[in-house]
Amino acid sequence: MEFQKTVASEIRCHGIGLHTGRKVNMTIRPGEADSGVVFVRKDLSKDAVVEARLENVCDTTLATTVGVNGTRISTVEHLLSAFRGAGVDNAVVEIDCCELPIMDGSARPFIALLKNGGLKSQERPRRWMVIERPVSVSDGEGEAAFFPSSSFKITYTIEFNHPLVKTQNYSMFFSPEGYEQAISPARTFGFLKDVEYLQAKGLALGGSLKTAVVLDETKVINKEGLRFPDEFVRHKILDAVGDLFLLGMPILGHFVAKKSGHKLNNMLLEKLLTCRDCWKVVDQSAAFPREKGPVRVTGPSLQSATLL
Repeated sequence: MEFQKTVASEIRCHGIGLHTGRKVNMTIRPGEADSGVVFVRKDLSKDAVVEARLENVCDTTLATTVGVNGTRISTVEHLLSAFRGAGVDNAVVEIDCCELPIMDGSARPFIALLKNGGLKSQERPRRWMVIERPVSVSDGEGEAAFFPSSSFKITYTIEFNHPLVKTQNYSMFFSPEGYEQAISPARTFGFLKDVEYLQAKGLALGGSLKTAVVLDETKVINKEGLRFPDEFVRHKILDAVGDLFLLGMPILGHFVAKKSGHKLNNMLLEKLLTCRDCWKVVDQSAAFPREKGPVRVTGPSLQSATLL
């Protein structure tokens, strides 16, 4: 039996918002069992609380934003991804801004904070969603699907018309060790021409070479270069893990995506919940696979998914 976990003690950090460019102070506190992740806007009224739940997603443009009654919290995917990677089910996240800090553009700083602060087990079993039948969505350009699997697997493909990116594929069995080593360090990325356009529109104001990988027409302009040759697709997996956290429980299934993003990830979760005969919820999970890190796997293609 696997039990739910929360942080063992209060964790504090600060940074800037990727899109607002504003300074953000963030505090992570222990959460009650079965409460999930709850965001609290300390710069607003005492009632400025938003649960990290699928039904509260209000925007997926450039990042995932959750909101209730006009209270919004943007760019939640990296912290939620770190929570899933570290095994955090419940937490209270207090911020004094409308956006979470971007840190270095990856989830590695959040993983380090969670490891330093420690986790504690709660006497409540962790629930898992078990995928029993394929479910897929498409927006005409990208595709995303779930397939049955005895463990959580991810297969991701990206395609960009850039000589350094082109087509990248990555597959892994999900495990805390594999996530920390191979996924959490992968940084968000953008193209210089797009960054300049977005900043002219008042967006990506916190974007810099300290918070993202930036590419010009031919190369990475960050002096330190890439952390992995395929850092781009790894970061897309990082984002997806954070988006899938909004389901409210970990998944036992194979997530397969091609040219997906926050919007399509969200669409897939919404469709999954409507296909009630495609999944079940259990309190006891299969163990994580023996692999300690990411491994290449041969999985089903998106074309083999049954469109429901």
